[in-house]
Amino acid sequence: MANPQTVKTYNVAIVGTGAIAASNHVPALRAAGDRVKLVAAMDVDATRAQEFAAKFEIPQWFTDVNALLETAKPDLVVICTPPATHVDLSIACLEAGAHVLCEKPLARSIADFDRLIEAEKRSGKTVSTVFQWRFGSAAQHYKKLIDSGEYGKPLVGHCLTLWYRDFDYYAVPWRGKWATELGGPTMGHGIHLTDLFLWLYGDWDEVRAMMGTLDRPIEVEDVSMALVRFSSGAMGSITNSVLSPRQETYLRLDLQKLTIELSALYSANNDHWRVNVPNVPQPETNITGGHTAQVVALLDSLDRGETPLVTGNEARRIIEFSSSLYKSAITGTPVQRGSIAAPDPFYYAMNGQPVETGRG
Repeated sequence: MANPQTVKTYNVAIVGTGAIAASNHVPALRAAGDRVKLVAAMDVDATRAQEFAAKFEIPQWFTDVNALLETAKPDLVVICTPPATHVDLSIACLEAGAHVLCEKPLARSIADFDRLIEAEKRSGKTVSTVFQWRFGSAAQHYKKLIDSGEYGKPLVGHCLTLWYRDFDYYAVPWRGKWATELGGPTMGHGIHLTDLFLWLYGDWDEVRAMMGTLDRPIEVEDVSMALVRFSSGAMGSITNSVLSPRQETYLRLDLQKLTIELSALYSANNDHWRVNVPNVPQPETNITGGHTAQVVALLDSLDRGETPLVTGNEARRIIEFSSSLYKSAITGTPVQRGSIAAPDPFYYAMNGQPVETGRG
């Protein structure tokens, strides 16, 4: 945590005033206290922007991001818009001199993500993506424990995002389409736990996958399954579903001498984790892996002039993995890490098709 006597206050703007902004991001920013001043909100719908600003006592509202950036001059912009808009909005904010915290998925492709990296280099600012599971005290604790090797090397992992989204959920116009949602549960739902899994187990080398659209009238998949080989030699399985009536988010990590398990749904604190060996060191604090924890960590990094945890190559990891999973599922072949580059069509779109064509 920052020293209370040397706290810097960041002027923050929110772009996109939908449910996630109200339910998760405003409370997380408010929890930062004097470290954050909410100075502006923006939405393409003027009524929504005005109502959001009034509800949360934000002094300015806009319907155009460039007007917001020029007038409010925020230090940090939180982007909560539909996925297809994330990259261009992030680049505009970077070029205006603001850091960015953007909801997932951050980019529609590896190519778009590489555009972001170049914009970061030009601007000297950073884009962080929302992967809040990493920031819980238990996740941080077990990351250090795994890396220490005290309980042996990782061998087997199971990563299950078993969620349920009904037909009404996909009635929202931008959902269920490659061009606007950018993918199904692989990109929009299971991406959180997959990121946590890949972060805890380290670099991956190969993925073999299948996916299907089994029950929802959508373009993208409603279930995907993958087998992963890690650089360490460990192996893992990943399942992403929006067809599971009894919802669960489940992670199991089998080391040589220890099994670590996480069972939760949309967020997790220490109580959601368990190990099978007595007297394993436990986290000293109990911090939920949520938006508040990530905002605090982001502000701490900015205070210190350090690169935030989930930016640059750390954020690129999940985009490359998702692209590789989709390529494997669509082509029926294993995909090696680092093998997708121009002019591979999967470098430019998750389904390997031009964005305008929609279906893969």
